[in-house]
Amino acid sequence: MKITILTQSDPFYLAENINYLLNNLPEHSNVVSTVVFDVSPFGKKESFVQKAKRTIKIFGFTFFVHYGFKFVFSKINPKKSVKKILKKHNIPIIQLEKSVNHTQSLETIKSYNPDLFISIAGNQIFKQSLIDLAPKGCLNLHSALLPKYRGLMPSFWVLKNNENKTGVSVFFVDKGIDSGPILVQKELSISQNMTQEELIKKSKKIGMNAIIEAIELIQKGNFELIPNPDEEKSYYSFPTKKDIKIFYKSGKRFY
Repeated sequence: MKITILTQSDPFYLAENINYLLNNLPEHSNVVSTVVFDVSPFGKKESFVQKAKRTIKIFGFTFFVHYGFKFVFSKINPKKSVKKILKKHNIPIIQLEKSVNHTQSLETIKSYNPDLFISIAGNQIFKQSLIDLAPKGCLNLHSALLPKYRGLMPSFWVLKNNENKTGVSVFFVDKGIDSGPILVQKELSISQNMTQEELIKKSKKIGMNAIIEAIELIQKGNFELIPNPDEEKSYYSFPTKKDIKIFYKSGKRFY
């Protein structure tokens, strides 16, 4: 089964986890291409300076410095580079000049004849014309137990809301936001003093194993989907400065 991965050039967590995934793919499956989107936490219309100011305003100066140093370090550490990991595995990186849903982009992606798309932190909305290019559909990894905590930064919100467990969901992408039927779901306990950074690391590793299991199920063609009902959903967007204050006041930490 030929797989195309849709991901982003995240400098913190993705490279080592994608490396783990590529080293442990099920037999008779291989990644034939990847699309790597730019990291853009506040959208592409803002400049780097504007994004930096907004990060400091919402998360605080120490947060900005901590992750700023980690970002700089990732630039000189090949183990933190998604693109370098992909090159190490000799996987083609598709260079898109237009949005992923543009006709020109679709033609390029289609040329690799993917059977399955796997989105790992893909930060663009995938339209049906893209999803339909892969006969087996498009899987997405979400770091929460859907239908709860749809949307952005679930690791932050589960900690802020004092949940004692969370998990990962691998689901089929549809036209909604985190709303497609679930193929694999795994739970993860949240310890009392767990930081967001620790939670992300654990959930990403569990997520890679969930993706591997999902690929195996699709290859076998014998699986039961888990419902993801809208009436049971909760949805969260980007946190505000007030949310961050509550997070810190309750004793929670990012790192």
